[in-house]
Amino acid sequence: MNIPQNFWKAGVVAVGLLALFLAVVSIKELKSISYVGKSDTLVNTITVDGTGDAVAIPDIATFSFTVTETAKAVVDAQKLATDKVNAALKAVRDGGVADKDIQTTSYNINPHYEYQTSICTVNSCPASKSVLTGYDVSQSTSVKVRDLSKAGALFAAIGSLGVQNVDGLTFSVDKPDSVQAEARGIAITKAQDKVKILASQLGVTIVRVVSFSESSGNVIRPMAFALGASDKMMSASAPVAPEVSVGEQKVSSSVSITYEIR
Repeated sequence: MNIPQNFWKAGVVAVGLLALFLAVVSIKELKSISYVGKSDTLVNTITVDGTGDAVAIPDIATFSFTVTETAKAVVDAQKLATDKVNAALKAVRDGGVADKDIQTTSYNINPHYEYQTSICTVNSCPASKSVLTGYDVSQSTSVKVRDLSKAGALFAAIGSLGVQNVDGLTFSVDKPDSVQAEARGIAITKAQDKVKILASQLGVTIVRVVSFSESSGNVIRPMAFALGASDKMMSASAPVAPEVSVGEQKVSSSVSITYEIR
């Protein structure tokens, strides 16, 4: 007769213990949540900056040339342009430029119009109009020259073939990452020297690097592109070779380093 009563008593006790356990666990969880994203220890830091420059002599020249030919029929304009482009490409390849450094950047065919002014008479004056007279075929090619001593001769050779436009002469460094690394190393060394002095003056100890950031930039100093030739080159039988001066390129790096101190 007492078994059911004892069973219910045991059940009530068990439920009470379970509720107490859950309450304790919940309190612990709430306490842990209140500290999410917070640090129970204060970290002291110091931030220093450093800048570094590295100078490199450009070893690559890039330029482009454009051939434009006009004829009444598209096929005729294409042939004229193709013949001139092929002759220019032969001169470029003969100058030691590899096929991987030659790229066609554009090829366009457009109608060619000429504006014709009407002739007025006593009785009439027809309106002036644009008349289709043929087609323009234009092809642009980009060339990268790795042997800069041949750049002037290449310009002269292309010019002697009647190529209308040669432009976009720019100079760059073939491996800019190595120059950037040199500038960064100088900047880091300056920042490290600065933090050592500050730590000594403040009476603190450097523990470790907490964060690092870098910004960089290239400054290209003026590069001359003047025409100059020897007496032999100035003769009528030889094209005038321009004298190309590459100048120098400065690469800058600015770093910011944050250290933990104690």
